[in-house]
Amino acid sequence: MAAPARARSSGSRSSKAAIPQLSWDQVRAAPVVLVSGAEEFLAQRATTLLRDRLKEQDPALEVSDLAADDYAPGELLTLASPSLFAEPRLIRVASVDKAADAFLADLTGYLAAPAADATVVLRHSGGNRGKPVLDAIRAAEGRAIEVVCAPLKKDAERMDFAVAEFRASGARIAPAALRAVVAAHGENLAELAATVQQLISDVGREISEEAVQRYLGGRAETSAFAVVDAAVAGRTAQALVLLRQAVATGAEPVPLVAAFAAKIRAMARVAGVRGSAAELAGRLGLAPWQVDRARRDSAGWTAAGIASCIEATAQAEAAVKGASRDPFYALERLVRVVASRGEER
Repeated sequence: MAAPARARSSGSRSSKAAIPQLSWDQVRAAPVVLVSGAEEFLAQRATTLLRDRLKEQDPALEVSDLAADDYAPGELLTLASPSLFAEPRLIRVASVDKAADAFLADLTGYLAAPAADATVVLRHSGGNRGKPVLDAIRAAEGRAIEVVCAPLKKDAERMDFAVAEFRASGARIAPAALRAVVAAHGENLAELAATVQQLISDVGREISEEAVQRYLGGRAETSAFAVVDAAVAGRTAQALVLLRQAVATGAEPVPLVAAFAAKIRAMARVAGVRGSAAELAGRLGLAPWQVDRARRDSAGWTAAGIASCIEATAQAEAAVKGASRDPFYALERLVRVVASRGEER
């Protein structure tokens, strides 16, 4: 089971919470475990990890499931009560954000005196629905913990997640290949995790950019980054061919321009800035590897050239969003400007 970098989820946490708030991979046993946040994949991972750890401690673990929105009074207390042989209990409660009044009443009483040898996992999908339940759990100091499973919205967070998935399986991936894998899956962590495992199975434990391009060659998002990389490297003909292939395989103009914008912005941020990649990463809002890549990409570029490309990117963005009747021409022009390091106007 992989242990990725901490999800940055402060926006989902309550400043008034009296209980510990942990990332999904920090999950541990407690009388009551609130699994909150909209990222269902991480929530499932956390719940599965907790179950596996409890089973390692005692294979006789008794697992039960409840739905808080379809709840009969007394169900929680019945399941939490010790059995004849006193096996440990894991009670998983779904739909806590839609909890019935009967569940809230029983949970409030339960929080005051949790059952021994029982772990109650409460799944809340985020937001303010079911706020009385959240408030009651978060006030149960010493009896509850919260596992925050917010979406990984930033590229750096998804990169960290993917790196941890590879590392957990003893595999290594080249930085450019990693970026292509993450770009190909957007925010779908389940698909990203499955692709990591499939890549390792098909390619091996040393994964190169070429291997990823072969594996993900049909993904439009991957193609977009290939176009940008070729253009930034000055390979005009290759970039134009890749652009036509990307459009032919379904790449939309707006994401293509966005890929150019992200690359040029990163280059502009690092241009002329001194310091190590680790030092600059936090200050510039980039991952250390992104700082190193942007520095390599911008080698030999002038400030005027980067500025010209920023202007060309803005013009292309307007064109593909309706200002031009020929968005493909706008994309071709952008490729030529970037490939010339801003010298072609």
